[in-house]
Amino acid sequence: MGDIIPIETNRNKIKRRLESDGWYLSRHGSNHDIYRHPRKSGTITLPRHRTLTPGVVRTIAARAGWTD
Repeated sequence: MGDIIPIETNRNKIKRRLESDGWYLSRHGSNHDIYRHPRKSGTITLPRHRTLTPGVVRTIAARAGWTD
């Protein structure tokens, strides 16, 4: 009943998952890295913080197609 699924907020783990799913580093921004995918449209902006906020992680997950 109401189990809470923990959200991974470690930047390096999210980066590894993006890259294993085919996302590649397109360019470095001043405080963010920009990722693109060869078959998916759009970009993902990954902030350069060790720990990301749950809201940022949810946005990345939605853009990467990790959510339903």
